[in-house]
Amino acid sequence: MNTNYQLQGTPNSPVLIFSNSLGSEMMMWDEVVPYLLPYFRVLRYNSPQTPNGGLKIGDLGEQVIQLMDELGIESAYYCGLSMGGLIGQWLGIHHPQRFHKIVLSNTGAKIGNDERWNGRIETISKNGMQAIVDDTMERWFTEAFREANPTRVAETKAMFLRSDIKSYSKCCEAIRDADFRGQLHQLLVETLVITGDEDPVTNVEQAQFLVNHIPNATLHVLHARHLASTELPKEYAEVLIDFFIAPPAPDGGARGMFVRRIVLGNEHVDKANAKINDFNADFQDFITRYAWGEIWTRPDLSKHNRSLITMAMLIALNRKAEFKMHVKAALNNGVTVTEIKEVIMHAALYCGLPAANEAFHTAEEVINSPLTRAAYRPNGGT
Repeated sequence: MNTNYQLQGTPNSPVLIFSNSLGSEMMMWDEVVPYLLPYFRVLRYNSPQTPNGGLKIGDLGEQVIQLMDELGIESAYYCGLSMGGLIGQWLGIHHPQRFHKIVLSNTGAKIGNDERWNGRIETISKNGMQAIVDDTMERWFTEAFREANPTRVAETKAMFLRSDIKSYSKCCEAIRDADFRGQLHQLLVETLVITGDEDPVTNVEQAQFLVNHIPNATLHVLHARHLASTELPKEYAEVLIDFFIAPPAPDGGARGMFVRRIVLGNEHVDKANAKINDFNADFQDFITRYAWGEIWTRPDLSKHNRSLITMAMLIALNRKAEFKMHVKAALNNGVTVTEIKEVIMHAALYCGLPAANEAFHTAEEVINSPLTRAAYRPNGGT
């Protein structure tokens, strides 16, 4: 069992899996994740140490499937960078039913050659990771980024130096032996290929090869080197959201509807949509665009915390119907029954006893309903 993972986000959100590059840990995605959490439950993992025996990309791919099974994740979105992109190719070919869409970032169908990988293994075996760390940082980041972000580069350098030499070498062997050039036509999952225009490891030509040979693939080139997700996290996240959900249309409707369904549930949204008419259509559109597409997707507050704040404000405003709706939404967002109680207790202090009394009655209607009891544990958890 792989316990070296992090699963963030509200439990009702679709899962997005990030897979690391060679010589990196899940911290390589730190800057990107906050932009994705309004939309997804993000799963990051570190590959287990593999010092003994042979290792293939398929073995690393099976580790992803194993982790999904252990966590009860039937299907997910996937984004893998470099070695993670090779793993993504294997997953798309061998387990297409487990993935909605796949992003292959800064990778190739065949990366490097035997001489390159064997030479690297020999170098680190004799001289340690220190022998290649400076060259690696130059390949990973543009000069401008290294100059402007010395702290982040130092953190990345320290991460690289923490790599276990035996495990790193086994991963080098797995990359050396991986060649999907003759199998890409079997990758039928919708795919986005990302690379950097200054990436010296997996260049635009290699990215274009992937696009030309994967049946349903598109290409996006960023102004970056190999770790494009670290160099341009906001832009990188936008590319992922555009691909996984929808581009930011002028009305923001698709993204807003995506989040609205996550928070409120399909049943509620379907009922609301069924009631749209000439009189209220503009208002419903406004709610989707502005409330759900603009405010609920801002990265600096979690959906969990937004639910707490929203319930408190609705108690103060005495909006019973909206409060009832957002108690359900809060449970969807991973808020516990105990936390709902504490919000109402706090509101009793600042909004008054009558408002809190009504909020308790309303919340209990939701919490004690048969549907809620079937979906959530009423003992303080969900």
